[in-house]
Amino acid sequence: MDVVVAYDISTVDRRGRVRLRKVADICSKYGRRVQKSVFECRLSPQRHMRMIGELQDVIDWSEDTISIYHIYGDLGDSRMVLGIGDPPRELDDPWLV
Repeated sequence: MDVVVAYDISTVDRRGRVRLRKVADICSKYGRRVQKSVFECRLSPQRHMRMIGELQDVIDWSEDTISIYHIYGDLGDSRMVLGIGDPPRELDDPWLV
């Protein structure tokens, strides 16, 4: 399944900055960074659930937000890049862990 993960982690204190790094590290294990806080991921159902569990364990539920968008169909066909962003890669390219 193809998903886009976007997050907004409160960084007003040191704990928030630590959470931000942990969330980014988790997302990096499962996908490819396309913006500072946005990742594209292709996941099996098991890896999808594992990623969600890891993210749930890290965030502060009263301060942080993580949005996971499921892309139905082909992610390559769903993505349009305007500006200097990386061009879309072929889906069989090794951009996912």
